[in-house]
Amino acid sequence: MKKTSMYIAISALLVWLFVGCSKNVNETAFKPELSAAANTQSTATLSSKNGPTGVCYVEVNSNNILNVGNYVLQNSGQQLFDIGIIFAANINYDATQGKAVLYDNPQVTNVLTNASTYIQPLQAKGIKVLLSILGNHQGAGISNFTSRAAAHDFAAQLSNAVMTYGLDGIDFDDEYAEYGQHGSLPNSNDSSFMLLVEELRSLMPNKIISFYYIGPSISHLSYNGAQAGSYVNYSWNPYYGTFAAPSVPGLGNANLGAAAIDVTSTSQSTANSFALQTISGGYGVYLYYNLDATNRASYLSGISNVLYNENTVNVTDTTLAPPSSGAIFYQDINYGGAATQQIPKGNYTLSQLQAYGFVNDWASSVQLPAGWTAVLYTNDNFSGTSWTVTESTVDFTRLTARPGLFSIINANDQISSVKIQ
Repeated sequence: MKKTSMYIAISALLVWLFVGCSKNVNETAFKPELSAAANTQSTATLSSKNGPTGVCYVEVNSNNILNVGNYVLQNSGQQLFDIGIIFAANINYDATQGKAVLYDNPQVTNVLTNASTYIQPLQAKGIKVLLSILGNHQGAGISNFTSRAAAHDFAAQLSNAVMTYGLDGIDFDDEYAEYGQHGSLPNSNDSSFMLLVEELRSLMPNKIISFYYIGPSISHLSYNGAQAGSYVNYSWNPYYGTFAAPSVPGLGNANLGAAAIDVTSTSQSTANSFALQTISGGYGVYLYYNLDATNRASYLSGISNVLYNENTVNVTDTTLAPPSSGAIFYQDINYGGAATQQIPKGNYTLSQLQAYGFVNDWASSVQLPAGWTAVLYTNDNFSGTSWTVTESTVDFTRLTARPGLFSIINANDQISSVKIQ
């Protein structure tokens, strides 16, 4: 049975109450002893789209991490980016404690502590969200831990951050540490990075660990018979505008990214060429950086047409051309949030819609091919209140009906079955 209007209102209020109560400044406190239990949840498989994994770094000091979720492939509706990386938290040195500590600046802190706003919406679309970790000009970094105990302590801080904020993993970036330049802090060594990834993997066996292939650590990717590829899921080229595959023992091309582009400065021809080389070389990652609020769909389409044989569209752009072969329903108004695959003409009960990624009582906007019509029903099996739309509709709250003498409802978050004609 469909929920009553009063039930919906009460449920929404309870959800609101539950959620509502829920580079160098301000250390975040962590409890390492909680970390091991925090990562028992299995990491879900990345996007099943046929082609390389799209990885995007977002400098959250100046850009919104939610930009990563704005781009989908036009025909399949799949996300262009599979991994979004929050850039970046820091490794600082705490002289009082005599150890490396994890610090977040105000912008990173804002993203992490407001996970329901910035992290969970991306994860709801199937995008994995990682936190990047790099040095902070204090002599501490991923390459100068001098004991397994010290590496474990920092790994526990990272693991606990993943648990606390519901992240999908950690990305390592061996820059700006300034090893050997700060008093008695040691220089980089042969064992540090390997000890760190071993300890982090033991604490979060089902999360993602990635490696931005730069710094002293690239020369120390095996130690005491162990290889970095046994603990790290992915590694990618850190030099934007170049094509160069990392050399990580134990990782094959399917887990490497040779292409690295800055979406604001790498030319279209270079980006497209890198996409061709990615396919021909069998590389499993394409790396993007500096995704801003500008609509980059045209630029990204040049890449996605090579990688996936599809254009890229920005789902926040309400002037999008309609899809060509099916209706696409969206979780939010203005074609925002998660999206279904293109749904062909036909009559669809709830279970049939769900096969296309539709969720009950969820849809807020729809794109229709030119000349198509959709009849939207509040109940399963084409019953209840209905609305007929004859064109793409950006906001279901504007679709109203009067099911009773004293009640008016809109179509937002109400749809359970559809006829597409």
